[in-house]
Amino acid sequence: MANIPFTAWAAAAAMACCCIAAPALAQEWPGKPVRILVGSAPGGGTDAMARAVADRLGPLLKQAVVVENKPGASNTLAADAVAKSTDGHTLLMGVSTAQAIAPHLLKLNYDSNKDLVPVAFVGSVPNVLVVNNALGANDVQSLVKLAKVKPGQLNYATSGAGSTQHIAAELFKESAGVFITHIPYRGSGPAMVDLIGGQVQMSFDTLPSVIGQIKAGKIKALAVAAPKRNAQLPDVPTLAESGVKGVEMSAWYGIYMPSSTPKAVQERVLAEVNKVLAMPETITRLEGIGAEITPMAQAKFQDFHNAEYKRFGDLIQRKNIKLD
Repeated sequence: MANIPFTAWAAAAAMACCCIAAPALAQEWPGKPVRILVGSAPGGGTDAMARAVADRLGPLLKQAVVVENKPGASNTLAADAVAKSTDGHTLLMGVSTAQAIAPHLLKLNYDSNKDLVPVAFVGSVPNVLVVNNALGANDVQSLVKLAKVKPGQLNYATSGAGSTQHIAAELFKESAGVFITHIPYRGSGPAMVDLIGGQVQMSFDTLPSVIGQIKAGKIKALAVAAPKRNAQLPDVPTLAESGVKGVEMSAWYGIYMPSSTPKAVQERVLAEVNKVLAMPETITRLEGIGAEITPMAQAKFQDFHNAEYKRFGDLIQRKNIKLD
């Protein structure tokens, strides 16, 4: 037998141990309750998506899975906390606002592309133009007319500066030729309270955040910011159908983890989340709030993240969108 240096034997032994340890690590994980951080207040789309996953994920992992809301800074406070976490049991329900938009508008204390890794894509939802019932606008064109008569006097609510709601509204203003005032909130929940109460007149919020209030008759849906109508709101036209072109916006959601997370654990999370997304009760729950469930391989999710990061960066630069 050839005389192989000790260092080579040691390296081979270490690699063999890693190969054996990785599956064991994945099976042993989690060793304690798992947290899923959400960057907005309860009641919004990100919160709804996180709870739909968490409620079924716990039994699969044989550990408690708890959703924690950490609203603020365009959903990035939660992302920052997860990026810096070291306990190995903290996940993020990522959303396009924090993962693809905010890095182009805010100075962050973490790197969205380096400190966090996309693990399990969950799905997407369209944004919807909704208005307060007392506004007197029954369709998009009557809203545009009202906004032109009262420049700057109509307010639109968002879940925070740099959110998909904010970007959609800015595109709407440009396309419709109107001036409306931005009122950012710490999440869709509190924004919805003021929209119903009349403190703000309109919003371009995500469908999960508004569908319950639409169906209850507390607010009015004028259009969806999507290429086609949504099955949950079949009578509500698209913005393009309503005469406002070039305003298509949706929010997407997925599980992110710290980039230091062992690959075996990432793969375990991906497998279990995809099991949750395939459950009939999960499908019914998410489709009921207008979500399109599109699980994908982790590598494809990474490619999607990179493409969305670039797309929003180009859009923000081209439209010269800035925080108020």
